[in-house]
Amino acid sequence: MDNLRFYIQTFGCQMNDHDSAVLARLLEEQGHLEVETAEGADVILLNTCAIRERAEQKVYSQLGRYRFLKEKRPEIVLGVGGCVAQGEGRKVLRRAPYVDLVFGTRTLHRVPELVEAVRSGRRQVVATALDDDPVALATLYAHAAGRGPRAYVTVMQGCDNYCAYCVVPYVRGRELSRPADELVEEVRRLAAEGVVEVTLLGQNVNSYGQKPPGEVDFPSLLRHVAAVDGIRRVRFTTSHPKDLSDDLIRAFAEVPGVMPHIHLPVQSGADRVLTAMNRRYTVAHYLGLVERLRRLRPDIALTSDLIVGFPGETDAEFEATLALMEQVVFDGLFSFKYSLRPGTRAAELTDPVPEAVKEERLARLQRLQGEHSLRRNRAMEGQVFSVLVEGGSKVGDGQVMGRTPQNKIVNFAGEVAWRAREVPVRVTAAAVNSSRGEAVGPAG
Repeated sequence: MDNLRFYIQTFGCQMNDHDSAVLARLLEEQGHLEVETAEGADVILLNTCAIRERAEQKVYSQLGRYRFLKEKRPEIVLGVGGCVAQGEGRKVLRRAPYVDLVFGTRTLHRVPELVEAVRSGRRQVVATALDDDPVALATLYAHAAGRGPRAYVTVMQGCDNYCAYCVVPYVRGRELSRPADELVEEVRRLAAEGVVEVTLLGQNVNSYGQKPPGEVDFPSLLRHVAAVDGIRRVRFTTSHPKDLSDDLIRAFAEVPGVMPHIHLPVQSGADRVLTAMNRRYTVAHYLGLVERLRRLRPDIALTSDLIVGFPGETDAEFEATLALMEQVVFDGLFSFKYSLRPGTRAAELTDPVPEAVKEERLARLQRLQGEHSLRRNRAMEGQVFSVLVEGGSKVGDGQVMGRTPQNKIVNFAGEVAWRAREVPVRVTAAAVNSSRGEAVGPAG
């Protein structure tokens, strides 16, 4: 196999970011070189997201731009992977016939051989089988060298929840957990490469260890990972409210390395809508979780997801969502208009919310969250936090950026040589998305 230059463009979530890092490792192990622009690449791979219609549209728009590169250099291998590829399969080739390779969410490990199959046969290749292959699962790790002090670790694939609006179970398959011993060993390798913070990834980490049976549960895995020498910070995402256990909540108070931040998607503040979404919890249950989290770890930051305009959502139900926001006061929020995804249960519902109403509701919700984020961040002013430095800041020369234990970005005067070190920083000025600060002690 020739040594090739490859470029990966990633759409979507942290899971996709990590999958792209896995792809890069697999290709580098074959002697290929990652480059920073598509124009300089022999292989261009799009790792895609299909969670919303707009995300899918972005993929095809980008493919249209890459078409011109293919016309100039027909020998380029153009591939589409991820959730769009898994859901669409050969339809990708019908919409973009200049694409050479379509690979699914559970065929990452085969990408080097699939690229070679395209090049050697100059033929289109589609590989989207959703096989529960333990060999494939064991390949889902990325090298940390040169990628900074933070790394992601995939603890499981797939989802068994089947929320009415979500395509994930259809494009990422059923739940399958990686062995705990394998995961702890991966974290040890990352620590040896200079990583000091790991984020454990899964569509619902609370379900870790159930399939196949016989593994430890997620709170136990969290404790094992936090005990790895050299790892100072541990995070995880995502937790489903329906099965967030007391044992996992206690870990925030009992395990020093577990950082005080949780992403706990609520999706709606109305019980009827939650039932229609197949979320399997109530608003009261969710608020009870919030109360227990904040009682056991008062400094915890809480972020969430909300969808507006789910089919049948009334004005009163939307107002209930705003009321929930006022009661919780989230540190941050990912908020979206409902987007119909073919094949999901919600696609069969017949009471759509008009687009203009969805737009207005989303604008109101985001304005309120902006106020809440600013309020929560301004409460940090004057306090000193241990900030893990990630590198230079975009705000100007001589500035570095890092994250507090609550996963909040702080920019302050410092040296890039402090990367991967923790610095005590006093927050001096807070904004909605980040804060300014000043170092008040040496980098540790």
